[in-house]
Amino acid sequence: MKRKVSIFISILLLIALDQAVKWYVVKEIPLGGMRSFIPKVVSLTYLKNSGAAFSMLENQQWFFTIITIIAMGAAFVYLYRHIKGSLWLLLGLTLIISGGIGNFIDRVRQGFVVDMFHLDFMNFAIFNVADIYLTVGVGLLLIHILREESHGS
Repeated sequence: MKRKVSIFISILLLIALDQAVKWYVVKEIPLGGMRSFIPKVVSLTYLKNSGAAFSMLENQQWFFTIITIIAMGAAFVYLYRHIKGSLWLLLGLTLIISGGIGNFIDRVRQGFVVDMFHLDFMNFAIFNVADIYLTVGVGLLLIHILREESHGS
């Protein structure tokens, strides 16, 4: 029971952080504007993204809604069934759920996702906190799978 509560609170806090950063960017940076965050590394830019990663499938909100509901439902069920699982699995699922819900809130509330992190040292898509959660979460799940395979369980 303690693990379930800790994970639930972690998900809520991660979503709150994602939404707080997005709120700050919308409030403080004009659309398309840029501010240095870590000089020559990361800038903050306010961008409205109506697509998925790299703005793919732009303006397909119904598609994202259905996919997100299915994916988050599956992730919650898997998390619940494997609540005593490895730390890699639990962290990965916690991050994936938090990131999915963070971007879902934007899509439902505004019809787009607020992106803000621009890497100054390379040409890469602008992304947000929820995207970081999703990317790291998938990486942790991959580590979990590779560890499980190498231990034969």
